Amino acid sequence: MNDNRRFLCEAIDLARANMESGGRPFGAVIVKDGAVIATGVNEILKTNDPTAHAELTAIRAASRALNSPSLQGCTVYASGHPCPMCMAAMRLSGVGEIYYAYSNGDGAPYGLSTAAIYADLAKPFAEQSMAIRYLPVRQETGPDLYAEWARRQAAKA
Repeated sequence: MNDNRRFLCEAIDLARANMESGGRPFGAVIVKDGAVIATGVNEILKTNDPTAHAELTAIRAASRALNSPSLQGCTVYASGHPCPMCMAAMRLSGVGEIYYAYSNGDGAPYGLSTAAIYADLAKPFAEQSMAIRYLPVRQETGPDLYAEWARRQAAKA
């Protein structure tokens, strides 16, 4: 069995165990340099946290294990097609590769697809189902938020 298949099977095993303990059927494995550095399962039902997807719980564990917000050089193996939130988090953290075992098409008959969210997000803001509006508010007192952040970063260097 090749490594990609082995790690995907591990993600599926995590998903199955999570399902058997009352959770949703999603698991994720994060690998760096051929070794598993973190795993995660969907904890939405356990925590009532809608962001507690398997990929995100694994990202949080991997970041702690590496003591870094950067997951460059890491590969994520997910039991299901990552949702847009998880995909964005993986991009923001620097994950280089993602493999998943079950597609949105596989999950659709069971209510486990995020294809509609992907389609909605592809539309311009004005056409999306959620109202999204830019309102450029700046406080009258104190420094500009972003300029102050940049100043503090420069002072650390």
